[in-house]
Amino acid sequence: MNDEISKLNPVELWENFYQLTRIPRPSHHEEQIRKFIFDFGKNLGLETVQDKSGNVIIRKPATPGMEKRKGVIIQGHLDMVPQKNSDKVHDFVTDPLETMVDGEWVRANGTTLGADNGIGVSAIMAVLASKNLAHGPVEGLFTATEETGMDGAIGLEAGWLRGDILINTDSEDEGELYVGCAGGEDANVIFNYTEVPVPAESIGFKLNVTGLKGGHSGVDIHLGRGNANKVFFRVLKEAHKVCGMRLSSINGGSLRNAIPREAFGIVTVPYETADKLVGLVAGITNVIKRELSATEPTLKIELSKTEMPVFLIDEPTQINLTHAIVACPNGVIRMSDSMAGLVETSTNLAIVKSNNDTKKISISCLMRSSVDTSRAELGSRLESVFTLAGAEVKLTGGYPGWKPNLESPILKTMLRIYENQFGRVPEIKAIHAGLECGILGGTYPNWDMISLGPTIRFPHSPDEKVNIESVGKFWAFLVETLKNIPAK
Repeated sequence: MNDEISKLNPVELWENFYQLTRIPRPSHHEEQIRKFIFDFGKNLGLETVQDKSGNVIIRKPATPGMEKRKGVIIQGHLDMVPQKNSDKVHDFVTDPLETMVDGEWVRANGTTLGADNGIGVSAIMAVLASKNLAHGPVEGLFTATEETGMDGAIGLEAGWLRGDILINTDSEDEGELYVGCAGGEDANVIFNYTEVPVPAESIGFKLNVTGLKGGHSGVDIHLGRGNANKVFFRVLKEAHKVCGMRLSSINGGSLRNAIPREAFGIVTVPYETADKLVGLVAGITNVIKRELSATEPTLKIELSKTEMPVFLIDEPTQINLTHAIVACPNGVIRMSDSMAGLVETSTNLAIVKSNNDTKKISISCLMRSSVDTSRAELGSRLESVFTLAGAEVKLTGGYPGWKPNLESPILKTMLRIYENQFGRVPEIKAIHAGLECGILGGTYPNWDMISLGPTIRFPHSPDEKVNIESVGKFWAFLVETLKNIPAK
């Protein structure tokens, strides 16, 4: 039952999260959740405002005796990633999520759960609504459209927030405190193509790549998972060379910050090579499945007959596109020299999609790096690959990383609190994903910043789940931290 999560402990947090799962909130469709949060603040009698970028800010005065503590901004983002399995019927714009308790975890039925960043948002709501928590001045900052470009954080202007300390709630490992993150930039690529007729004596096929795990292109990029776009064009290159396969349409991946799990295409081959094609694809499938056996045990590459397409993408464009996709850097580019186990630079070949109305093929890659110059060099590499193939390339949406400050006062305070609460020192980490802290810190350079959260696994994929026990520890730690914020 969906509502069973509202009975979990801490109830004050899980009840809020249950309400969030009932409100559709994919990126760029945040009207309902924005109104819900705005009304939530107003109904509590708290000062509630919304800026022109769609961020909602709710201010709660200090509890008696805590008025001289430093002001704290607790921040989370309102939107969620809309990903579902191909056999799942679900409209993220209109349908509530189907949630369930699965042992030690909460997950959704065939879709993303929205624990990223719904659990953090729910915790902020619980702090604002509480009548018995001790805290200094608190501001809840609910940012807009984080998942597709950090629009809310970028659009937040100076002067809206009054606090001194930012606690970001968007990390995904309980017991770890994050003090740095990667910056990012998008590579947007366009191939123009010409429609050409299908040669006589051809046969049409669907070529589908499914069953990959996908995941968050920052958090999971180091796990060696398959990329559906890479797999599709690896097959297409070989099948074109051996069997004369031609491409009519391609639809691979769906979100710039999600490792693509599926790619679907319509192709043709000459009638006389159809039997050879079936064997070729089966052979390539076996090779790729062996290569990815540890990380992608459910990978499928399926070839099935279909109606003949009306047209094909012209062969020179197909060849250039294929070579560029095969050559395009993807995955981990370099590990960090300063923090063991941290990815420094990566890129995700996220989307490859043709449009028969515009006669264009759009490609989207999201580059990440904690070193701005390395990100720029990677962008130059991508630009070179696709420019040589005759495509138009634009690098857009660049945002800075968050440089770690190991002398941070709030870090030292929270290290002490966590050890007192749980008997161990939390790990200090930086994350390869793009947290909003880097952008927000550029606008509010005086802020002392830190990020924490519960344990979430496989965000940005239908396998997303959040650990129940970790949510309780995350909440208890946040409450204790607010009690111990230092004086101004």
